Amino acid sequence: MGIDKNTLIGFSLIAALLIAMFAINSRSRLALEGEKKRIEDSIAALKPKLDSNAALINTAVTDTNKKIALVPASPFQQPSATETFTEVQNDLMVIRFSNKGAQPVKVTLKQFKTADGKEVVLQDGPFNRFSYTFNSANNKTEESADIYFMPGVVVVNADKSQSITFTASDSTGKKMVHQYNIKPADYMLDLNLTLNGVPQLFTQNTVKFLWQAEASKIEKDQKYEATQTQICYSEGGDFDFEHLGSGDNVKFQMPVDWLSVKQQFFASALLSKNKFNTAEISWTVPADTGKYITRLVANASMVLPASENAIIPLQLYYGPSDYHILKQYNNSMENIVPYGTGVFAFVKYINRYFLLPVFDFLRGNVASMGIVILLLTLLIRLITSPILYKSYLSGAKMKALKPEVDALKEKFKDDQQAFGMEQMKLWRSAGVSPLGGCLPAILQIPIFMSLYYFFQSNIDLRGKNFLWADDLAQYDSILQLPFNIPFYGDHVSLFTITATLTSLLISVYSMSNMQDNSNPVMKYMPYIFPVFLLFIFNTLPSALTWYYTVSNTITLILQIIIQKYIINHGKILAQINENRKKPVKKSKLQARVEAMQESQKKVQGMKNKNVKK
Repeated sequence: MGIDKNTLIGFSLIAALLIAMFAINSRSRLALEGEKKRIEDSIAALKPKLDSNAALINTAVTDTNKKIALVPASPFQQPSATETFTEVQNDLMVIRFSNKGAQPVKVTLKQFKTADGKEVVLQDGPFNRFSYTFNSANNKTEESADIYFMPGVVVVNADKSQSITFTASDSTGKKMVHQYNIKPADYMLDLNLTLNGVPQLFTQNTVKFLWQAEASKIEKDQKYEATQTQICYSEGGDFDFEHLGSGDNVKFQMPVDWLSVKQQFFASALLSKNKFNTAEISWTVPADTGKYITRLVANASMVLPASENAIIPLQLYYGPSDYHILKQYNNSMENIVPYGTGVFAFVKYINRYFLLPVFDFLRGNVASMGIVILLLTLLIRLITSPILYKSYLSGAKMKALKPEVDALKEKFKDDQQAFGMEQMKLWRSAGVSPLGGCLPAILQIPIFMSLYYFFQSNIDLRGKNFLWADDLAQYDSILQLPFNIPFYGDHVSLFTITATLTSLLISVYSMSNMQDNSNPVMKYMPYIFPVFLLFIFNTLPSALTWYYTVSNTITLILQIIIQKYIINHGKILAQINENRKKPVKKSKLQARVEAMQESQKKVQGMKNKNVKK
């Protein structure tokens, strides 16, 4: 007994779908290498304009107390305007604020390290910027990021949160106040902008915001990290995202709730509690991948009520792309964790409501993350074993009918249409479905794809070691090659090799039991997919390749047990003979198909008669 042709067709469809999926997910990586000249030009054009003292500030200010005297150039700027830095920290992060622009200039996460052991910094450098345009004097406009506010004052509130307030005002009473609120154990910063003199500060009571964010390398493989980096947003209450590609822009047609740069495991975001009325974003990807992954420039506007004073409630998020953390904000930001996208978007529900709870339970009770994956895989394979059983049972039935099918093939060797009709009648009379081996294989696609997304997106795997893999969220490497092999890489992943070998063992075992291996295409097709795995999986997270190794091993064991010890071939033959005694019921579809085949047979017979004449 073995796997029938329909089962192989099913697995071939799976292979084709998976290869297509990998190709789609690799589109970003391939696009990163194109259009280098255009990207360099766009990067130069997007660099923010600094004032004449910017270079002096960037090189001279090295600590929170250093001050540089500047000549005032705005009615909002005091004669003794200086830049000062104030650090505020909670349990999770350290935020350095500058009174220049009254904005955070550096955000460091405490509980995470980069692949090379450094601090994870989500905002740093002159490109990162939060600003808005306002009317200053003499029909001039200025950027809030260029104004030196009064140094921030930190206050500890009763709920243990901390507030830091920056104020800038002119002699006429117009005032801009930035107040940030940092909760004790939270990655979200509340930012309340209090504006006095709105009609004078903003034309048509409309505030125009500028938010710039730069995503720097955090993980081991920057090219792979770039394929997992996305520009995410919520427009009109609906979540969507864009792959980096080689850079692009999007102009939104509906109000926007938030904008985000989501890297593989971390995210930066700007949110508005009252929505941005309009917004437009553009992003670039560097030709030199050593600089950064992407730069986002977002322009958004908000119409304020027709009043003298206004408060604009905004938020800034700097933290991990953790589903549990993002879910608690109730603003759909949990969607940035890619537990299922594109044609496989539906598998995110499998991940969120089944795999994630089971995974959380296991990791809460098992110390080793590798063992957690093993147990999770074992559970999934046991749940899907009935599907596997039905597939092999169908193969056993098809094999039992093989002598009769061979006889029909010999009888109608010159008339494939007649052979097909008689074969269908044989299968139907014996109670055998030709799709019995194909459908169970196809039904396993959602399970595989949900795990494919899960192991690439779950931050709990990050930094966890198992056996020779020092980080299950990245590829494992037992040998670094001195050269790069096209489509393979410059390293050797041992888990990829074990996944490939176990997949090949399944193919070899299946072919040895196959009832019909005369077709050369069907004969060699099962060996093609394992070869593809060797190239596809080499840069994927070791958690995924470890899962695939375990899953293949369990599948092979189950296959042997089911075929050798569970399926009773004598009972199958008896059941087939019993089915033949029962009246055959045709479905409407079967009746139509047979009618079409009979009609085609008659037409072919008429043609043959005319040819003989």
